[in-house]
Amino acid sequence: MRRIDLHTHTTASDGTDTPAALVRNAAAAELDVLAVTDHDTTAAWDAALAALPSGMALVRGMEMSCVGRGEDGYPVSVHLLAYLFNPDHPALANERKRLRDARRTRIRVMAERMRADGVPIDTDQLFAEAGPAVGRPHLARALVSAGVVNSVPEAFNYHLSPRGPYYVRMDDTDLDSAVRMVREAGGVPVLAHARARARGRLLDVAHIEELAASGALAGLEVSHTDHSAADRKLLLSIAEQYALITTGSSDYHGANKHVRLGEHTTQSEQFDAIVAAGTGVGVVQR
Repeated sequence: MRRIDLHTHTTASDGTDTPAALVRNAAAAELDVLAVTDHDTTAAWDAALAALPSGMALVRGMEMSCVGRGEDGYPVSVHLLAYLFNPDHPALANERKRLRDARRTRIRVMAERMRADGVPIDTDQLFAEAGPAVGRPHLARALVSAGVVNSVPEAFNYHLSPRGPYYVRMDDTDLDSAVRMVREAGGVPVLAHARARARGRLLDVAHIEELAASGALAGLEVSHTDHSAADRKLLLSIAEQYALITTGSSDYHGANKHVRLGEHTTQSEQFDAIVAAGTGVGVVQR
């Protein structure tokens, strides 16, 4: 049976492994299939391909920052995994650039708010050390380096919390539009960790069902560290009702999260369904 992990991050976004190191670590974890899904960027694709060893397959993907309808009716942040899309598709390429630019603006404003309160953040150094898709974890590591907090999780408890004084909302892509763009680019859109309660407010189940019923959404990430058994059961029931692909993944970020590569995996037949549905780029097998 193949060991398949379809959700990982590198230094191109908010992971701590370089693309080559991620591939090496995936091989050491005895993964047969690895997906590189950095936030809003494809910058790690080429380096990951160059490092790919014999016997491993690489899925080129991305995790897209979106906004959907929350359970309370208000907008809520949600992530969409996009697999095997054409990176040169104009609409999706333009949206990726817009999201990366929005990320930089957001982090700059948050850092300026902190500096106004006497928190010693060097924004220029932060951007120089970050990858193409800068995010709150980079700011968290800067806070650790400055001695403001002792750990990345501690930074998220206050300084980077949506309930804290420095938080700035991300100008995310409308979820329905993102799903359509991924499809138009030949990709396979899979909703990421949709029931991750520890992260805050949740996407309305009715919104998930609407996307599924439209035929646009391809799948749901079911097995995830942040999903309870009850929520996995709920997602599985939605997938069964609408004939969606189901995945399981680590959401590995290196040292930024205490999650192992391959901690959750995807069944072979579900992976094969993703491969069959993707027409943008193919899976690369060494």
